[in-house]
Amino acid sequence: MPDAHPEGATDGGVDPPPRRRTVLARLVTVLAALLVLTVLTLPYDFGRLTPAAFVRVPLEALLAVALLLALPTRWSRLVATVVGAALGLLGLLKLLDLGFSAALSRAFDPVLDWALLDEGFAFLSESYGRPTAIAVAAALAVLVVGLPVLVTLSVRRLRNPLVGHRTGTTRVVTALVVVWVVCAAFNVRVVEGSPIADTSATTLANGHGFQVRLRLDDRETFGALIEQDPFGDTPGDQLLTALRGKNVVISFVESYGRDAVEDPEFAPQIGAVLDDGASRLGAAGFGARSGFLTSPTFGGGSWLAHATLLSGLWIDNDQRHRTLLASDRMTLNGAFRRANWETVGVMPAVTKAWPEGSFYGYDRFYDARSLAYRGSKFSFGTMPDQYTLASWRRLEQAREDDRPTMTELALVSSHAPWTPVPQVVDWANIGDGSSFRRPGGASDDKRRTARQIKADYRTSIEYTLNSLISYVQTYGDDDLVFIVLGDHQPAAVVTGENASHDVPISIVTRDRAVLDRISGWGWQDGLKPGPQAPVWRMDAFRDRFLTTFGPS
Repeated sequence: MPDAHPEGATDGGVDPPPRRRTVLARLVTVLAALLVLTVLTLPYDFGRLTPAAFVRVPLEALLAVALLLALPTRWSRLVATVVGAALGLLGLLKLLDLGFSAALSRAFDPVLDWALLDEGFAFLSESYGRPTAIAVAAALAVLVVGLPVLVTLSVRRLRNPLVGHRTGTTRVVTALVVVWVVCAAFNVRVVEGSPIADTSATTLANGHGFQVRLRLDDRETFGALIEQDPFGDTPGDQLLTALRGKNVVISFVESYGRDAVEDPEFAPQIGAVLDDGASRLGAAGFGARSGFLTSPTFGGGSWLAHATLLSGLWIDNDQRHRTLLASDRMTLNGAFRRANWETVGVMPAVTKAWPEGSFYGYDRFYDARSLAYRGSKFSFGTMPDQYTLASWRRLEQAREDDRPTMTELALVSSHAPWTPVPQVVDWANIGDGSSFRRPGGASDDKRRTARQIKADYRTSIEYTLNSLISYVQTYGDDDLVFIVLGDHQPAAVVTGENASHDVPISIVTRDRAVLDRISGWGWQDGLKPGPQAPVWRMDAFRDRFLTTFGPS
């Protein structure tokens, strides 16, 4: 490849001194080598992103150099371009995997996750403002175009000294091959999970290739699962007979995961809220039983958890979600509707058209617009959870209908990025929400430490749980059956690496017969499930619930 400043082509029309030109050329070559090695050795799991993880000898680099040495000059230039472009795309894939492992504790899905770009833009806009979202989108666009180009130019740059010094290059490559073989034979590594004899680039490419094939095959497999519904043809008069006359609420609490009740950073304070709440509710005549469900998602993707619980199917990706929405699968709220309940959806985070509503088929649906909040905005949440609860009650109370209701309620004050939340106030003073004002000087600090983020997460969960407990204590009656659960664990910045996908779930009611019905579930008394509480997959809940509360 020609020098960056060939003879007669310098900026001022005067050639720089030969020594300076040599130093600049060598510096560019060193930077090109560093970029290529960084892309090859960059871990694609956020939990392994440490300086020691870069101490590796990538086999793919040795094979590429050997190929360049074996080819004629003309062909080696073409191969260098192809290898550089492929390596640039690999670098992008690694960065995507890093981001997804940090936020969602899973790898990027090249078939399905492109749809999340729109969700990510909306999240940034709601949390940090549209200018920030646009700036991030522009930076990503530059990265998507720039990284493959830079890596390709770097590989082409390196080809010249490698091929120009065949004898020296051959010796170095031979020595590195010996080192690689020895390290592979004895499994030598500097840190766990990062062997010096590295083949991670090939492993990554093969893994995502298998993932693509799996996604394509899953379309047909999942379609068959939808049709296998043991309750699909059950008449309405045989559904939910043990809950006749009850007003049932299923309330999802954003990011309320198992760590909230077990991690030492959160459990003492959140556990105190739950224990105190159970005592307060007990004094008002309510009992509670609690367990755990395993969510299909982690750190985000609440809609997947909602769909899993309600449909009785494992919805762990958007392809399955879209397939479900196009089907006539009976959901849990659909079972209530078939059994002559009025069904209600309350989604304060919905700010635009929501096509999912036609699948779930609510009789009444309240989004951010219809809840008509007039107070301050608290980061991502369109309104505080206490206002959502009060507004929903006010709107439903205004109706003159004696039929029982089943409500799906989504609470979002504990949504990332976990910024300030209001205090629980007297229910009589809520009104249109204008009383909810952010404290003077409060701001969504983007430079918070991980410790501060965790503290803010804990505070937001405490706020939502206190709001729910206060609501049931204030307005609950003999006909209320309140089911509260988390949708997923918070992101790894809160939980750390390798956290479970489990979320707490509780059933609260005054009716002892309802609690007696679930005695066979093994759930524990109170609002706080202990370490030994049963754990079910979230997709098992629908069928267990319908079986338990069906005809004896």
